[in-house]
Amino acid sequence: MALWGSIVNAVAIIAGALLGSVIRLSERVGQTILQALALAVLIIGISMGLQSGNILIPIAALAIGSIVGEQLDLEGKIEHFGETMRRATPGRIRLGSSHTDFTQGFLTATLVYCVGAMAVVGSLNSGLSGDHQVLYAKALLDGTTAILFTASLGLGVAFSAVPVLVYQGTIALLAKTVAPLLSGVVIQELTATGGMLILGIGLNMLGLTKLRLGNMLPAVLVAALLALFWA
Repeated sequence: MALWGSIVNAVAIIAGALLGSVIRLSERVGQTILQALALAVLIIGISMGLQSGNILIPIAALAIGSIVGEQLDLEGKIEHFGETMRRATPGRIRLGSSHTDFTQGFLTATLVYCVGAMAVVGSLNSGLSGDHQVLYAKALLDGTTAILFTASLGLGVAFSAVPVLVYQGTIALLAKTVAPLLSGVVIQELTATGGMLILGIGLNMLGLTKLRLGNMLPAVLVAALLALFWA
């Protein structure tokens, strides 16, 4: 079953998020953990961003993707959804104290879990040969980090399981078709552009900026398209 690895990955994220939601931390401890996670996210973003073989691709992708995202107001839609879910969720479940918490948790987890070679290569292996080992390993990593992310950012992290399942599942189902298109160059530039967005998430988590990263999300797809045609 081509989707099995992606399903396991999504379930692991939800399970980790649910476990993290029952962890109660004092404000001081929670703030310290949030700052520690922000530093880790910064390092992840920097390491991924430096993988670009042609810096013009991420730059152009971020510019074009931001225009598209602003026109669609993606961040506004995510915030609206987060506020709707927060109001509909029982108070004992920590979804987040506001739609901003939900957005930050959702975007942080979505980008960290979706962007990178492991998600692409693992999905291709699942679709082409039925080998889910890479996605099983990714599920273990994602589920563990989901506990920490949720404890600090709220249960909005759990909803990242949806884009993870859609993204990885689509690649797995269309593996024979998309495999020739997902060359090393395409994955490299997609990863680098996503890394820059992850870097922005780290800065937001530290309260140093208020970047509208939700509106920049299309940049990842634009980077893949630019790299494909550039190559």
